[in-house]
Amino acid sequence: MAQSRKDNKGRVLRKGETQRRCDGKYVYTYTDPEGRRKSIYSKDIKTLREREEQLIKDQLDGLDTYVAGSATINFVFDRYISTKAELRDTTMTNYKYMYNRFVRDGFGKKKIAGVKFSDVLHFYQHLIKDKAMQINTLETIHTVLHPTFQLALRDNIIRKNPSDGVMAQIKKLPGKNHGVRHALTLEQQRAFIRYIEDNPKFDRWLSIFKFLLGTGCRIGEAIGIRWEDVDFEKRLININHSLVYYSRDYKEHPMCTFSISLPKTEAGIRIIPMMDAVYEALQKEWNEQQENGFNETEIDGMKGFIFMNRFGNVHNPQAINRAIKRIYESYNAEEVVKAAREHREPLLIPHFSCHHLRHTFCSRFCENETNLKVIQSIMGHANIETTLDIYAEVTETKKHEAIEKLAHKIDVF
Repeated sequence: MAQSRKDNKGRVLRKGETQRRCDGKYVYTYTDPEGRRKSIYSKDIKTLREREEQLIKDQLDGLDTYVAGSATINFVFDRYISTKAELRDTTMTNYKYMYNRFVRDGFGKKKIAGVKFSDVLHFYQHLIKDKAMQINTLETIHTVLHPTFQLALRDNIIRKNPSDGVMAQIKKLPGKNHGVRHALTLEQQRAFIRYIEDNPKFDRWLSIFKFLLGTGCRIGEAIGIRWEDVDFEKRLININHSLVYYSRDYKEHPMCTFSISLPKTEAGIRIIPMMDAVYEALQKEWNEQQENGFNETEIDGMKGFIFMNRFGNVHNPQAINRAIKRIYESYNAEEVVKAAREHREPLLIPHFSCHHLRHTFCSRFCENETNLKVIQSIMGHANIETTLDIYAEVTETKKHEAIEKLAHKIDVF
């Protein structure tokens, strides 16, 4: 028969109870409903057991509340997210961050059993109109809210998922940014790069923008690329990780930090051949760093990052987006004056961000390659549908050009 554990006063301790030798505090260790190990502490055994009883009561009350359908959206979201053990740390952190920032303190307090389709629709419209949220960001919110309702549906707490069809309705709204990222035209792309090349104020950004436009990498993959990931002899770039910049907890830790993550999907682990412009940009960067010093930043045990800011650290994605804005605004201001002097229409560069450069690369690729599997592999798209969507957008424009060329080259009438 197993001997019962006792405290330093000879009293028998219950299951889960221990007493620390270092300070004499009592500890009760338990597993919460989501399978996480937790502990509560007290200086005396009586107070600890009172807290144990309250804890058990709270857990039962919480379960009863859920079963009765009177739980809040927050309660079900916490239950849902605790089951997603397969999510990567950065994805999990992003989901929690977005939910806590935009849902928890408002819409999340609603009783889930009473939420209707129109409630979700109004909430999404509020985020777009009052919070000036872009559709792409709203889709992240939907990515966590829809399965939260779906969990309640599967647990027979609600009879229908109120978020079904809401995003389709939102995308029908007139005059809204529906999340389509349009690529730069070839002329705009060339104008952007040439302006950087000719402007000493911005030329330090040349290498990373040539890299982005010549590889189609996601911004996290680009700022995280290391010299050891580049094979100059074979002219290959090994994409095997991503550098992310985020807050681990929006409320408790609002300051952001860098962390190493696997690429967005398994398909994101890939080898990209170097085109001449990328090879030359990286060779130039290597030669300059040999003379002026290499990036000394170390993140999660990794170092040797290629691209660095003027302080010798890795780039913040938002700093790159701000640089893009400064560059195209400066270019557009000069181009308007120049075009007026030359009596022509100005070639203006529209607002765009880092991710538009990835979309631009993919568009140029689709214009010159018909093998969709090759495009999918280079881009690291998990689903061929993503590749098809971009290819269809590009070929729609190319169809008009093809007909015009046909009309000029062949006299068929």
